[in-house]
Amino acid sequence: MKLVVGLGNIGDKYCFTRHNVGFMVVDKLAIERGVSFKEDKKLKCFLGKYKHGVEDIMLIKPTTFMNLSGDAVQLVMNYYKISVGDVLIVYDDLSLELGKLRFRPNGSDGGHNGIKSVIKCVGTQNVARLKVGIGPQPPIPSETFVLQNFYKDQLETLKPVLKTSINAIEYYFDNDMQKAQNTYN
Repeated sequence: MKLVVGLGNIGDKYCFTRHNVGFMVVDKLAIERGVSFKEDKKLKCFLGKYKHGVEDIMLIKPTTFMNLSGDAVQLVMNYYKISVGDVLIVYDDLSLELGKLRFRPNGSDGGHNGIKSVIKCVGTQNVARLKVGIGPQPPIPSETFVLQNFYKDQLETLKPVLKTSINAIEYYFDNDMQKAQNTYN
């Protein structure tokens, strides 16, 4: 089983904020694959599952809010016995221009509190990730910028990125990190 984790904040207030682009990708993937999410309070997330070829793909959206995302990831990994090598985290990246994607096999948190929480809870920086660009950041604090809604024209730019992200995620599962990086970075 593979686990795709979209990072974001729950609630209508955050639905179209830049920080919720991980949720947006996972939501788009769920819609495209006919997946319904169910809340699992014990696992602190919304989860859904679908079949990709012979592989089960679990999609989750933590209900812990961004800064505690790792709690839900760890609970799901432990409950379903998923190894860290079968996890892909999808989240926003300020340093990438809006519309750009970047696969990474590992690395630091880069100042992102959601991925910082995941790294802390799973105990390693060796967590595969797909970063979705939300930059460039204007001269305002990062915390303010990421919690603002995308502008209408930015949402139009984002629509094809969400579709490309779905293709990229499934390409990654069908191939490997190196091929996914070569194709989508």
